[in-house]
Amino acid sequence: MALPAEELRYTFADALTWNENERIELINGKAFLMAAPSRIHQEICFEIGRQLGNYLEGKPCRVYPAPFSVRLFEQDGSRPEEVDTVVEPDLCVVCDKSKLDRYGCKGAPDLIVEVLSASTQRHDQLVKLNLYQRAGVKEYWIVDPENRTVRVMLRTEDGIFQTHEVWQRDDVAKVNVLDGCFVELTKVFAGQEVF
Repeated sequence: MALPAEELRYTFADALTWNENERIELINGKAFLMAAPSRIHQEICFEIGRQLGNYLEGKPCRVYPAPFSVRLFEQDGSRPEEVDTVVEPDLCVVCDKSKLDRYGCKGAPDLIVEVLSASTQRHDQLVKLNLYQRAGVKEYWIVDPENRTVRVMLRTEDGIFQTHEVWQRDDVAKVNVLDGCFVELTKVFAGQEVF
């Protein structure tokens, strides 16, 4: 007997069979179809990624833009059928090469950047924040194109995200997990109209 649609549960094994052109995230076995990002969203992602990439040249850490699968809670030896949470952050930085495989990242990246859009604000600021916190992400940036701000969340010793800093459009934002790395927000938000 077929399960009602609301009871269907998916895993990474299912995701491996889906069309590569569709962006779908899995959260606790539930599939979420992701809308195509706006031009401004992409410009912001590109600029932050460019600045991080320039800083990381010749260093062991790597920056990855979406689409890039992150299996937050996967352990060594986990089978794809056992992995029910797969997200695609707008940008992530991974410093532990043992977390990288042909599919993306298994475990928590060091830094995740999400750029808000009208359709993802609640998801990025509640659901994903919770997931990233539970998974052990060290630093989480929430970029707000409308207000031209970057809220930096860092993990406390108790493993809870706490707002560390809110950077404005003319600031130079410090990347806490990368010693000596800064992002010039004037370049990130240059010429961005409110969307």
